Amino acid sequence: MKLVFAIINNDDSHAVQSSLTKSGFQATKLASSGGFLMAGNTTFMICSEDDKVDEIIDVIRVHSHKRQQFVPNSSAYIGGAYTSFPVEVTVGGATVFVTNIERFEKV
Repeated sequence: MKLVFAIINNDDSHAVQSSLTKSGFQATKLASSGGFLMAGNTTFMICSEDDKVDEIIDVIRVHSHKRQQFVPNSSAYIGGAYTSFPVEVTVGGATVFVTNIERFEKV
């Protein structure tokens, strides 16, 4: 047995959850936030047989999209005044961890 932790951008979480369900996978959904942008994420915990992990990751890959976003930069001192310029960063996609499970029960 494996436990898949998938951290997904909130914008993609509904599509990922729907597709996981349609593919026959049950997932526990947790609200989380990232440390870099402090933006909302969704963390899915999915327990499955070893041979189904690649299928789970494929579903996540298809429905988790990277996108460009402008975020405020730290202030800079220019011409006698502090100003903040937005910086374009890549957000989205998914971060996936797969771990071994010693025991799994639904009670």
